[in-house]
This record gives sequence, structure tokens and C-alpha cells, in this order.
Amino acid sequence: MIALDLFVSVVVMIVLQLLGMVVFSWMTPFNDLEELKKGNVAVGLAMGGKFLATAIVLGVSAYTNSSVWHMALWFAVGYVCLIAVYWVFEWATPGLKLPDHLRQGNVAVGALLCFVFVGMGFAISSLIV
Repeated sequence: MIALDLFVSVVVMIVLQLLGMVVFSWMTPFNDLEELKKGNVAVGLAMGGKFLATAIVLGVSAYTNSSVWHMALWFAVGYVCLIAVYWVFEWATPGLKLPDHLRQGNVAVGALLCFVFVGMGFAISSLIV
């Protein structure tokens, strides 16, 4: 029974992580995978930050909840907060059109977004119970 619970939890975590990345890709006005294929380091950094931040929130959700449903619920709450972070960051930097700079390969913007996501992933995860 423990092995089955572990298997189900891992499958749910993989699905939630992938779903989180799909939603993040919908938020950009360009095709993330096409930019990666071109070698766009800025997009790679931003995506990596999103992936790691999502994994941090998901990991803490799994660690602090014994139910798969509670884990998924707290992940959803944390994930919505991560999405809000992106929109607030974009609003707070009106002279910096993030998607344009990422598409142009601005590594500084990609690195900044990476750290914004990772830092906020840690901060948001501290609120998960």
C-alpha cells in the first residue's frame, strides 16, 4: 500500500509540474520551445527559474501534506501566487517589456527573472501548511 501511495504521489507531482510549465508557456507571447531550439539563453534562464520555483512550491506542498488532494490544493495556491509575482513584476517595471527582452535574448533579464521566480518560490513555499 505504501508503494502505491508513493507511486500515485509521484505521478501527481509530475502532472502538476508539467501543467504548471504549460500554463507558464501560455503567458508568453512567443513559443518558448522554439526560442530554446534557437539557443535563446535568456528564455532558458527564465524557464529554468519558473521550473525550479514551481518545483520548490510543489516539493513543500508534498512535504507538508499527507494527502495528495491537500498537496495539489496547496500547490495550486502557491502556483497562483507565482503567476501573480510575474504580473506584479511586469507591472513594477513598466519601462522593461519582459517578453520583448527575452525574445531578443537579453540574458540579464532572463537571469533576473530566474532569480525573481526562485526567490519567490522559496518565500511562497514558507507559507504552505
